[in-house]
Amino acid sequence: MRRRFAMGAEAGFAVSLINKKLGAGDPLALHIEAVKEGEEPISFGPSSALVDYGSGWRLQTVTQLDSPDEFKQERSAKLPAPKRVLKPAISFTYIGKIVLAFVMIFVLGAIFTLALENLPRMISFINSSM
Repeated sequence: MRRRFAMGAEAGFAVSLINKKLGAGDPLALHIEAVKEGEEPISFGPSSALVDYGSGWRLQTVTQLDSPDEFKQERSAKLPAPKRVLKPAISFTYIGKIVLAFVMIFVLGAIFTLALENLPRMISFINSSM
């Protein structure tokens, strides 16, 4: 499928757009390269600007199926193993910490309430002793 991008668009941006529009079973695009019959392909890095090299040159994506086996092995070796997100289990420790937090909040509230109720008595005691 042909896609058009503005001159100077970054190759990484183009690859990400191409990959977003792929179907469920299609192989992902790895990078973009310029190819011409009888010439060595020119690969574009993710931050490289896409350019037109002239007559006979065309830009194409390199997919996981197109890339050599060693590149696939390097790529798979560099990718971290997918992390499994586990649903956190509610344990007795978790519930105990929540109950303890509520008790601490009520104790702190009681201390401040007692201090504010006794504040006028403490102020008059301090003034009478001076």
